Amino acid sequence: MKLKKVFAIFAVLTVLSVLYCPGALAAEALKKGASGDEVRIVQQRLKQWDYYDGPVDGIFGSETEAAVKKFQRAHNLVADGVVGPSTGRAIGITISGGGAKSPSVSSGDTYLLARLVYGEARGEPYIGQVAVAAVVLNRVDSAKFPNTISGVIYQRYAFTAVADGQINLEPDAEAIRAAKDAINGWDPSGGALYYYNPAVATSQWIYSRTVITVIGRHRFAI
Repeated sequence: MKLKKVFAIFAVLTVLSVLYCPGALAAEALKKGASGDEVRIVQQRLKQWDYYDGPVDGIFGSETEAAVKKFQRAHNLVADGVVGPSTGRAIGITISGGGAKSPSVSSGDTYLLARLVYGEARGEPYIGQVAVAAVVLNRVDSAKFPNTISGVIYQRYAFTAVADGQINLEPDAEAIRAAKDAINGWDPSGGALYYYNPAVATSQWIYSRTVITVIGRHRFAI
């Protein structure tokens, strides 16, 4: 009987801690009034994508809230100005009590991915460069392809930039940033495994793939 009472008291205290300690729920969401490195990351990305014009100061104020709402509306999310799980995934970060976390990828793989982006997509809109990098990462996660970045990039006949040597060009800062954004979770391709430019593509097989989005001159498909 005493044990049941202990459990009952514990349950009540747990509920009260949620009701009277907002931080218990706020750990997995960023909203107006928040501050820190995770807010700074959100601001940086929204600024890169032209949703935010304010300072990257790590303070979630009215400007940041308005930028988040603008981003949410553009991505068919609930425009509440709060960076919760869904909005965080769209931005490419995971919000937790410890802040925004990104997957661990070696600097060598990041640089290689940036070289691929530069060789395949320089001159494309920035979002299109991120999408090309995301296709590589989607292949890494797919059982149909090698499970490493280098394995995907150097798979035979996979990328024109590898075949014609453009993979060896020095990537610019934009390509490096695009690779990092894709590694951090941003996928403008919508999960695509393929992309092609219909103006130059010669493979008839690629035209059989289902196109899910078009960015710049590239069609992204599954």
